[in-house]
Amino acid sequence: MSKTVVIAEKPSVGRDIARVLKCNKKGNGYIEGPSHIVTWALGHLVTLADPEAYDNKYKTWKLDELPMLPDNLKLVVIKKTGKQFQAVKSQVIRKDVKDIVIATDAGREGELVARWILEKVRVNKPVKRLWISSVTDQAIKQGFQNLKPAKQYENLYQAAVARSEADWYVGLNATRALTTKFNAQLSSGRVQTPTLEMIATREKEINQFKPKKYYQIKAKTNDGITLSWRNSKNESRIFDQSKAQQLLSSLKNKDLSVKKIEKKNKKTFAPTLYDLTDLQRDANRIFGFSGKQTLSIMQKLYEQHKVLTYPRTDSKYISTDIVPTLKERVASCGVGPYAKAANKIKKQPIKAHKSFVDNNKVSDHHAIIPTEEPVYLSKLSDQEQKIYDLVIKRFLAVLLPPFQFEHIQLTAEIAGETFTASGRNVLDQGFKAVYVHDTEEVDEQKISNISEKHVWKNPNLTLVEGETKPPERLTEGTLLQAMENPAKFLQQDEKHASKTLQQTGGLGTVATRADIIEKLFNTFYMEKRGKYLYLTSKGKQLLDLVPSDLRSPLLTAEWEKKLTQIAQGQLKKTAFISEIKGYTKQVVHQVKTSDARYKHDNMTGTKCPSCGKLMLEVNGKKGRMLVCQDRECGERKPIAKKTNARCPNCHKRMEMRGQGEGQTFSCVCGYREKLSTFQKRKEKQGKNKATKRDVNKYMKKQDDDFANTALADALAKLKEK
Repeated sequence: MSKTVVIAEKPSVGRDIARVLKCNKKGNGYIEGPSHIVTWALGHLVTLADPEAYDNKYKTWKLDELPMLPDNLKLVVIKKTGKQFQAVKSQVIRKDVKDIVIATDAGREGELVARWILEKVRVNKPVKRLWISSVTDQAIKQGFQNLKPAKQYENLYQAAVARSEADWYVGLNATRALTTKFNAQLSSGRVQTPTLEMIATREKEINQFKPKKYYQIKAKTNDGITLSWRNSKNESRIFDQSKAQQLLSSLKNKDLSVKKIEKKNKKTFAPTLYDLTDLQRDANRIFGFSGKQTLSIMQKLYEQHKVLTYPRTDSKYISTDIVPTLKERVASCGVGPYAKAANKIKKQPIKAHKSFVDNNKVSDHHAIIPTEEPVYLSKLSDQEQKIYDLVIKRFLAVLLPPFQFEHIQLTAEIAGETFTASGRNVLDQGFKAVYVHDTEEVDEQKISNISEKHVWKNPNLTLVEGETKPPERLTEGTLLQAMENPAKFLQQDEKHASKTLQQTGGLGTVATRADIIEKLFNTFYMEKRGKYLYLTSKGKQLLDLVPSDLRSPLLTAEWEKKLTQIAQGQLKKTAFISEIKGYTKQVVHQVKTSDARYKHDNMTGTKCPSCGKLMLEVNGKKGRMLVCQDRECGERKPIAKKTNARCPNCHKRMEMRGQGEGQTFSCVCGYREKLSTFQKRKEKQGKNKATKRDVNKYMKKQDDDFANTALADALAKLKEK
């Protein structure tokens, strides 16, 4: 009997599909059943070959050998996951296999994962496509009942290949050119460099900002209502102190009389459903999670627990075909703290509203919502519960009535000068009932039982001093938002492209933005101080050294516009790649002819144990370390790691320094404590002894930043040769 091979993107999804298709026989990298064989990738198993695959001269990095522009880029199997590639290949080429189903993630990158495997295997069998947004049993069954011909997604595949090849040509050439020209580990790309430029732009705005003092006159009545003075232009701030004091003096000891009271019933609808960027932004703002951390948690909720839909989505809406399943989804998540809101929703028929249902605003995937799978909150970790809570509350909120209130605008006068106050009285909590226990902004003051022509005798007048504030520094959350919509960071002569950027989804994709931010940390172009992001000296210098085109979001906007045209069959991939090669030549020429110089201003007196050159001190995301200045060496050595252990004096997080028994906690306030003392202190506090395992918990995920980057590894290999 002939069989069908199904290729999933990762083992967990493969196992889910295998269970639904009744495949029980486990093999090496696959699961087999009566009619299907389910196998899987581990992300990409095949990638574009390194430059040395085209010519031995590219094994050493030389400026004279650039640009590297092979006519056709080759595919190679990734060595690290080569065993799984062979497992997939052995199933695909079996004689009893009649056709193949691509079941990788439904999107541009997922298409590339499977197609590159099939291209490398060189198989010529009919191929179909499974396109689903959740991995519940129900979704998988429906998906297999509605398989599409793979040819339908041919243009999407071509767009994916074009994106990958363009990044190879521009990224590798720009990185080699910068690195060899300035003898420093420098890298540049069409997404990471404009992202860095946005942080630089915000820093420039802050540095150029000149604060101004202003004054406001407030009137407080004996029944607790506070009114603010306003001029004829409705402005409340006075920038001249003497004028403000003169005005205050002229109004003292005079009555405040009501001239007008306006009352309007208003309603506010719930915020839109979450796409990945909005979820990452809120998780960063509320919980301090990084973008990558949020995506990782979402991935578990999607794949492992199966309680939320596909995370890598850029849509905040659902399509009409999802509407009939909403009641079932409400029932699946309507437990514990969500039961009250869910029961209220279930009592009435759910109506599709344009605020959350719009087929035209759904691309590959709809917004993140719960699946029909029942949730067991006790099985979720603390972090998973936090992300799940955000998504479920947003989902229930859009299905509840709007928040309704009476808005009151009060206008009064003192000696002909206008004072105003506004307030609201809640009529119906509506969707806000879901957020009743959350910390929200302070409500407007309540104004009631005040009639027109009411007079307050001798109100308390005060002069309040304030100062204009510069724009806030970017956090990981606001940077993610800026990457999605970078229009405000465009230069004046680039504003015409804001519409294009909006249409193409900004810098990067929902799937790659968090990784780009991590890369900027790991390459020491930016660092975090508290929750805010700052450019390092290396980052600032890089922006001065790279060609101006690579600093602007315009390049990505143009690329994405053309990639969309390729995906829609309106542009040939060959024409796009031809343009990219021409642009690559320009970039390399600009770097070669540059007169700029790179200066290490973080040099230390410590010699590299590998090559003997002086090392540089850098701030990684999780601590400070020494790195070798020689790009071909790549040696790294930790100095101090950030921990979650709190200082007993100032309660700030302490650093861990030293090795083995000499490990010591130190705080910025000057407090120092040996690990052994730390353990005894924890014991005295009535807690379990802080063992090395406990300390490791403080340190978990922090060693990753002290490992060599892929670039340094590659350079180290070249040196060995």
